[in-house]
Amino acid sequence: MSVDINNPISILYPYGEEVSYKQLSSLSCHDLAMDVLCSNLAQAPKEDALIMNVLSKLTTDTRVAEYRQKVFVDILNLPDLRKKMMELLDKVQYIKDFKTMKRGSSERMGLWDLLHKLDEINDYIECVEAMQECLGNAPLKSQGLIDLREYVKAIYTDSFFAEMKADIKKIKAEASSVKSVTVGINVNERFEASSLGLISINDTPFKKSGIVSNFADALKSKNKLHEGTEWDGDMHYTPVDEAGLGVDAIADHLYDIYTKTSIAGVAMKNAERTTASVPEGDGVESSTFYLDKIVNKLLDTLVKKLRDTLSKYVNVAVVNISKLIPEFVYYIRFAEFIEANLKKDMPFCEARILSDDDMKEGITMKARGLYNLKLAISGNHSEKIVYNDLDFDSDHTVYILTGANRGGKTTITQAVGLLFVLAQGGIYVPATSFEYKPVDGIYTHFPADEDKTMDLGRLGEECVRFKELYTEATGDSLMLLNETFSTTSFEEGYYIARDSVRAILNKGIRTIYNTHMHKLAYDAEEMNKGEYKVKAASLVVKNEGANRSFKVEVAPPEGQSFAKDIAEKYGVTYEMLTN
Repeated sequence: MSVDINNPISILYPYGEEVSYKQLSSLSCHDLAMDVLCSNLAQAPKEDALIMNVLSKLTTDTRVAEYRQKVFVDILNLPDLRKKMMELLDKVQYIKDFKTMKRGSSERMGLWDLLHKLDEINDYIECVEAMQECLGNAPLKSQGLIDLREYVKAIYTDSFFAEMKADIKKIKAEASSVKSVTVGINVNERFEASSLGLISINDTPFKKSGIVSNFADALKSKNKLHEGTEWDGDMHYTPVDEAGLGVDAIADHLYDIYTKTSIAGVAMKNAERTTASVPEGDGVESSTFYLDKIVNKLLDTLVKKLRDTLSKYVNVAVVNISKLIPEFVYYIRFAEFIEANLKKDMPFCEARILSDDDMKEGITMKARGLYNLKLAISGNHSEKIVYNDLDFDSDHTVYILTGANRGGKTTITQAVGLLFVLAQGGIYVPATSFEYKPVDGIYTHFPADEDKTMDLGRLGEECVRFKELYTEATGDSLMLLNETFSTTSFEEGYYIARDSVRAILNKGIRTIYNTHMHKLAYDAEEMNKGEYKVKAASLVVKNEGANRSFKVEVAPPEGQSFAKDIAEKYGVTYEMLTN
């Protein structure tokens, strides 16, 4: 198989521009507790954002979910691979911050930028070599990681890579051999620095002199002054820190000079002895930037070699490889999380795309033993978690979910949304089995915060939000409504809710409508008499006497007054008020 190493590869976004994605709103991500999930998985803020970015982009292209899932299974089943990839992430600094690669051509770069870029390309070489070793002997089954292995192998065996490796090794050795620079400074009659010059470039660093001569003492007698400018070898090195200034103070001092003046009158004589005019001023101003410009002139030969070498590799696709490591992080963090919870006997399974025959019969979801992953995050043990079964099909496309207050209605509503998010993200889902038709978007309508309803009022705000969601949703979407239109009187809320459900049936949107309006569930059969291709059904959170079972069942509402539940929720029963 021929591999184009200049063509970027991704283990999260296969098929390139063939696939379009729809971004979930930040509000929907919050309603589904995706922010809680991502922050729990991540070990750094950048990882949090990365995981959220992947999960919150949905596509109905079934190839993407299947491709991702196979990659995830490989990574879950190969802990050694995970460990090596994370070690690589920690090792390669440019993966975290490759800014100098974006600063422009090497012709405009100073010595320090060139050296940083040299390190980046060297890191790139080490990264390719480590990935080649890491993937080379792994028993991979997913096409995604097999393709990646071939991609890395193609880079590793390419003659250009071998040439680059040799060049970078040679120039890095040469640059590393410079350990110190001997500089001379000319002064005028007022003892102000008038120019500086390079005396020599050395392969060993200066060491603190055993003889520390006081500068003032050196001026007391003419005999103390060194005659001429030729070095007789009798010089002692006294660090500038001896003066008590500190390196940082001197750097700040030099930076001030650089920012207020410019370097002029630079004369290049030869590689060993060069002078450069020092900026005029009061001597209280500059930093590394000033030194960088001076050193560019003084170390002209080294800078030229760096530029010539790096310009050959300016178009190396470093970013193509750099993007792969964070993509591994997405899979690895989920693998670690699910592996830990599997050990606690919490069920997770591979999601499967429904067969064409199932979908022709109107089936769009079959879930068994589903539960809310947020419960796993909160540390609940498996015996405390209630597992439920639920299907979407043409007779059960819109569920009107009723039940006692605090009976788990919101939990099951949220759980269904997370199933689709994780399945389409290629991750194991919290269920014993899950078959589905992908959704093109998830639209949530949960109670709004008070500060968002000041202008329109709560009912007005709910109406505006619902209309926006409904307009954007399609027959391939998932809609999750939580107590929508319950902030007004029963008569007003019921009237709006009934029309909304009929409109949802008209579009055929998979929906769970969690509500206290039991009458809306009673009227499901009446609403189904409309000319719709799908139907609504009553879904109930069952009670077991005074206890909450947290189990859902397709059944008529249990007939308890919605007003009693609302009163209990807001603490306005007689007992709650008087106590």
